[in-house]
Amino acid sequence: MSPSLVAPIVIAPLIAWRLYARTRRHFGRQPIQPKRMWTRVGILSAITLLVGTEGFVDPRVAAGLGAGLVGGVALAVLALKLTRFEIDGHADCYYPNPWVGLALTALFIGRLLYRFMVLWPELSHNSAASLAQWQRSPLTLVILGLMLGYYIAYYGGLLVHHRNVLATRPAV
Repeated sequence: MSPSLVAPIVIAPLIAWRLYARTRRHFGRQPIQPKRMWTRVGILSAITLLVGTEGFVDPRVAAGLGAGLVGGVALAVLALKLTRFEIDGHADCYYPNPWVGLALTALFIGRLLYRFMVLWPELSHNSAASLAQWQRSPLTLVILGLMLGYYIAYYGGLLVHHRNVLATRPAV
């Protein structure tokens, strides 16, 4: 077996498992877990800053990421309005609108697959000069910004809601 085929064969099941786990989070009742959500917000914010530093090299990348972040925050506000919240005896839970997150995930995966299909011939020829022209795509960064902005703002909105619930809950 060729070494160039080993990595995709090993990584493909891991990617499929993560996609399944991510898609599962878009359906059904989800508990609000503040520690995990703060961790996600922190990691996604760090990724946003790291990707944003690429804007110093290419301003189109920064513009694409910025436009995506603004769109992602607007989408998160819409998704928070469509989210149902439930408080039972001891847990604060939410039912996310499945279509918003699922459509965003499908858009991102579709773009990555498209980029991979476009880059595959370049990768197989090992042409570094022609590959450099494909490395920075503002459209890909718009979609990445949509995802990052959406999840940062959505988790932030869930945390604000949870804090407000805790503040209004009578002490037992």
